[in-house]
Amino acid sequence: MAGSSLLALIDDIATILDDVSLMTKTATKKTAGVLGDDLALNAQQVAGVRPARELPVVWAVAKGSLLNKTILVPAAVAISYFAPWLITPLLMLGGAFLCFEGFEKIAHRFLHRNEQEAHAQALRAALKDPQVDLRAVEQKKIKGAIRTDFILSAEIIAITLGTVAAEAIGMQFLVLSVVAIMITVGVYGLVAGIVKLDDGGLYLSGRESALAQKAGLGILWLAPHLMRTLSVLGTIAMFLVGGGILTHGLPPVHAAIMAYTEGFTGAAQVLAGTLADGCFGLLAGAVLVATITPLQALWTKLFR
Repeated sequence: MAGSSLLALIDDIATILDDVSLMTKTATKKTAGVLGDDLALNAQQVAGVRPARELPVVWAVAKGSLLNKTILVPAAVAISYFAPWLITPLLMLGGAFLCFEGFEKIAHRFLHRNEQEAHAQALRAALKDPQVDLRAVEQKKIKGAIRTDFILSAEIIAITLGTVAAEAIGMQFLVLSVVAIMITVGVYGLVAGIVKLDDGGLYLSGRESALAQKAGLGILWLAPHLMRTLSVLGTIAMFLVGGGILTHGLPPVHAAIMAYTEGFTGAAQVLAGTLADGCFGLLAGAVLVATITPLQALWTKLFR
């Protein structure tokens, strides 16, 4: 009896873990847009930090990210239990924010390029100035990165919650927790690897082996291009994911996209639907930026 009960328990646990694994895969696919942006953004946050302090800064931000998620996961489960009607509006809000943030990044890149260059020059000058408290600069970067992580983590948790909204509360908490831990470890592990790429390249380029030197020079060439590529891909994914959330929450728009994709078959149909979601996300982002940016400027002017 005891043996059969133990086997039944193991089977139940295996079934639960299988369900968690399946739902976690689904949830992480849906949060890909946020993850791409999260990865690039957090790697950029430690730019300008002294090489010896890069990994401690990443670790500090990772701990802050875990703290963010220990707040967000129980809050999400509480919303699902006490106010499930809030899940869809929160998802729509998260999708709209993704589109807004993506288009704002594009607009800022083209409209405020001089400001970005001036900021980078000021940062480089500050790091060379012996009078500047580098630890204060470092702490400021850490706090800023943790604030940014809170917003991105909230989007990820909201999207994941929408994926498992129909499940029992215990399963929701388990899936949200697994996704939160996986994302934190994955993102900040990759960030740590990215920010140390140049160090690895320098080390290899100084070796006696010609092959190692070529590999090191290749890594040094790759590092900045990798950052730019991650940033671009992250922005594109924000429109695809954010637009997908919005179109699924707006039945007339979703019906129009479905009617449009009926003319395609197989992979082409999936690609056409995804591109349509992305185009809607881009359009929604443009409208939101055009509406919210003047209001932000007015708020700043009135309450500065």
